[in-house]
Amino acid sequence: MYESYWRLHEKPFENTLDDRYFYPSESHQAAILKLRYAVENHRQGALLAGASGLGKTLVAKMLEDSLPEQYGPFARITFPQMPVDQLLAYIAFELTKSQRPSGAEGAVHSQMYANTPDVQTSVQQIERFLLENSQNGRHAVVVVDEVHLLEDRHALEAIRLLPNFGPNGNPALTMLLVGQTAFLPVLDRAPQLEERLGVKCLLRSFGEEETRRYVEHRLQVAGADYAIFDNDAISAIHYQAHGNPRQINRLCDLALLVGYAEQQEAISAVHVESISQELTTVAPE
Repeated sequence: MYESYWRLHEKPFENTLDDRYFYPSESHQAAILKLRYAVENHRQGALLAGASGLGKTLVAKMLEDSLPEQYGPFARITFPQMPVDQLLAYIAFELTKSQRPSGAEGAVHSQMYANTPDVQTSVQQIERFLLENSQNGRHAVVVVDEVHLLEDRHALEAIRLLPNFGPNGNPALTMLLVGQTAFLPVLDRAPQLEERLGVKCLLRSFGEEETRRYVEHRLQVAGADYAIFDNDAISAIHYQAHGNPRQINRLCDLALLVGYAEQQEAISAVHVESISQELTTVAPE
């Protein structure tokens, strides 16, 4: 809607997993390097934790894109809050989907949920696949996103045991647990799982200079050729959004929309603060 007014070729503050918009802050870049170390050295597991909106899922995707071809497949579990039999069946499905003929995934997926395999069947399927994958010189990665939703102790135990599968006691996969910091107390109560995590990464919010560079980076990717937000506006964005990338995106997107509607020449701190107040104010009944 506002792209042409600001001379942009696309919206710069969408919450997508587009690699072009990834800003390598110190915290995010360090997390990628640590997680890559865990995968390339065949560690059993790794943890990526942080508050909502800090870009954990995007970091996991950037990790996948940065690894050589022999590290795969990447099995993604985006909603782990399910019974252990369904969780293991889903992991088996994600690991082995590349082996199925093109176009067969939908039918297999529907059949899986119509008649979920028992735990033993799924475990055997996973074990066979990982052995074959390892013999082919590859190392699998299972990414469990939103892991803070996973409270079933049987599911946690299943995740703990999966890296046991591998030739000569060498792990054939790395479990990457991705979730909010609410998972940390759960992990404290599961010491046998915690001790398998070779790497732990905690994402933090941006500092003010990182917020500035983040906003500028996204605008440049979207085609900006001049400063749409003035310096005070960037400071206001950082303060109002607490350095949280998702909140920065929301605030900047609305600022561009309102600026377009009001035919502003640039976005100022006054505009940012006004928009932030509208976002946080609850109208009286």
